[in-house]
Amino acid sequence: MSDPDSTSSELAELRRRAASGDQDAIDELVELAGSRNDLDELRSFADAGSSDAVGILVELAGERGDRDELQRLAAAGSQDAADILEELDG
Repeated sequence: MSDPDSTSSELAELRRRAASGDQDAIDELVELAGSRNDLDELRSFADAGSSDAVGILVELAGERGDRDELQRLAAAGSQDAADILEELDG
């Protein structure tokens, strides 16, 4: 079910499982959000402690040169985001 075009019922089931703490479901939702460039969902997972979501957000922000997002992530403790900001400043 790692297809970005998963049906809404499949997504609803994944979200239900994720809400119950199912790490596999969380990981799959993070992957799907990344493939859709769904920044809001990725931020939600990152705020809940998903290092995978943080990594995807850093990658996407770096590709876009999104300094605001990188600064937000660096302030939240992402060394990768801080490193990219340093590269952009250098």
